[in-house]
Amino acid sequence: MDDYLRSYGTITALAAAGAGLVAVAILLAKVVAPSRPLPEKLTTYECGIDPVGEGWSQSQIRYYIYAFLFVIFDVESVFLFPWAVVFEDLGMYAVTSMGIFILILATGLLYAYRKGVLKWA
Repeated sequence: MDDYLRSYGTITALAAAGAGLVAVAILLAKVVAPSRPLPEKLTTYECGIDPVGEGWSQSQIRYYIYAFLFVIFDVESVFLFPWAVVFEDLGMYAVTSMGIFILILATGLLYAYRKGVLKWA
């Protein structure tokens, strides 16, 4: 039991050391970095042209859906790789579970395709 608790102590010490290093770096940056907020520095930068109008613009929802689909299939690959590594040891239950998982994701992709989300123009 003593070794078990010692491993938690090691993890806690490393987490505290990491948090301490981050705090010291942020504090050091605050102390050392020069701060001269001139009006020219505080204006919005738009490719060297003076800003015109307000800074708000509407984006198409399509870009968010592409990002969402990417995250879904990125997560799928994260779950598929470890499963494929130990495929032989898992048995039929794991094969069916992964089949259901892939079927759900494929259904989401089919839905996005039918809605026309994957057409760029």
